Amino acid sequence: MKLENERILVTGGAGFIGSELCARLLARGNEVVCFDNFSSGKEEFIAPMMKNKKFKLIRGDMLKPAEVARALGGCRAVIHLAANPDVRLGQSDTRVHFEQNVVATFNLLEAMKAGGQEHIVFASSSVVYGAAKVMPTPEGYGPLLPVSLYGASKLACEAMVSAYSDNFGFSATLLRYANVIGRHAHGVTRDFRMKLEKDPSRLEILGDGTQTKSYLHVSDCVEATILAAENTEKVEAFNVGSEDKLNVKDIADIVSGEMGLRGVKYEFTGGQAWKGDIRLMLLSIEKMGKLGWKPRMGSREAVQKAVREMLGKE
Repeated sequence: MKLENERILVTGGAGFIGSELCARLLARGNEVVCFDNFSSGKEEFIAPMMKNKKFKLIRGDMLKPAEVARALGGCRAVIHLAANPDVRLGQSDTRVHFEQNVVATFNLLEAMKAGGQEHIVFASSSVVYGAAKVMPTPEGYGPLLPVSLYGASKLACEAMVSAYSDNFGFSATLLRYANVIGRHAHGVTRDFRMKLEKDPSRLEILGDGTQTKSYLHVSDCVEATILAAENTEKVEAFNVGSEDKLNVKDIADIVSGEMGLRGVKYEFTGGQAWKGDIRLMLLSIEKMGKLGWKPRMGSREAVQKAVREMLGKE
């Protein structure tokens, strides 16, 4: 369906990706209902939109079905970004991703079943592939064997979205995002910045620094999200990432360089960065390419832009 001049629910709409997506949807003439519990989202991210008459904020909890059902009222489509984004948290709290990702998605799908919505866009992740043996990894790769509880929860959600779509008559876009970064992103760039602000002379790097992955700027992610949603017939999975990759040491060099630091001593913890971390990741984006999409920035450029934005340089 065309995401123009529609009423659209964005769960997690006050988050890093969600706020950027809400702004883009408003620019396309849509009414946007932003549903967020502000566990990781921020009021400042959506502040520029609060005076827009087509933007509505609902503070709510995905674990409360009645609140989800009310938020869906009048919406034709849903973009479901709400989730706990902390991959490592699954090691210490084994329930968090089940509850905040799987149960939350179940509640949304149940509400959609009753509410008559026509389309759902689900924000999945590259981690559903686990430690893939084929790179770039295409959407048809299998078996899918996640190595983190976060990845397992995202794969479970994909399966539920697909089954509900088939059983209850709405279409579904499954987007496997690969390391989306930008001004407000969590993850390695923010981690490095915070460490270097505390001690500009040294930087602890988890693992050995050779972990290599692709990185995608949020502006490219938002454009891909809308394009994929508008080109889904029934149920479609799309990889959304960049065409190249970057290792962690290179990212450390970029962050320290943009902060104007020289001679920073890197201290590597060695081995696997953390349980469930994917050491090597690069997705095939050929399927998105056939729709005419290509990221405007490669991994290095995306990281540089994100760091400069984070530091207030852009």
